[in-house]
Amino acid sequence: MTIIEVMILGLVEGATEFLPISSTAHLIITSSFLRLPQSEFISFFEVFIQSGAILAVIFLYFDYIRKHQDLIPKVLISFVPTAIIGFFMREIIKTVFFQSMTIIASSLFIVGILFIVIEMLIQKKKLTLKKSLTDLSYQDAFFAGLIQSFAIIPGVSRAGAVIVGMMFMKYKRSEGAVYSYLLAVPTIIGASILDLVKTDYSLLTNQNIMIVGTGFLVSFFSALMFIKWFIKYLQSNSLTLFGLYRIILAIIVFSAFI
Repeated sequence: MTIIEVMILGLVEGATEFLPISSTAHLIITSSFLRLPQSEFISFFEVFIQSGAILAVIFLYFDYIRKHQDLIPKVLISFVPTAIIGFFMREIIKTVFFQSMTIIASSLFIVGILFIVIEMLIQKKKLTLKKSLTDLSYQDAFFAGLIQSFAIIPGVSRAGAVIVGMMFMKYKRSEGAVYSYLLAVPTIIGASILDLVKTDYSLLTNQNIMIVGTGFLVSFFSALMFIKWFIKYLQSNSLTLFGLYRIILAIIVFSAFI
């Protein structure tokens, strides 16, 4: 990979990991656009740069978690469904879901429609968002985790699934986003460990270490910026634009890759 390609992938990961548009789909699409070969090192790189994005969450929300330690067991309960499903379906996810542009485009489109539908329900006063994370019950936490498990399908979006799931439970958009970020920590760390333990570390030459380190830093700093922006955006805006973006991207993927 060239340094430009490294920075592009790091930026894509950091920018999309915490937006409801599916970072996995964007990395797959970007890699295809850049014509990067599918190799063990590329796979390792894409997994490792997620660590930069997760570090951004820990950096931004460390004090928040310390002040709201009651959320920790709830986050762990949310993590259980995803952990179980992800562990047993890991091979299918990697060998089938990640290889299918049809699945990616369909997921982008369907969830985009879902965003627009839920915002229409809110606009018509059929759904009211009034809850905050102080109202989060263990039952709601488990449901949020169950909804997140659908994000094993590339194109769904882990953040998007959690936010929409919590909106259906009447939580404010920004509260759902914050919870999706907290839940991302065990989810992505767990998934990364499963991938990293099977990595051939002889691939990490001095040059490749520089590549991975650069991608990590770009992912970290871009995630910092986009997390702050998205929370502020959701405090006074809806998911409609993200829904439209997903639908347009799905059409582009269908046209270009299928």
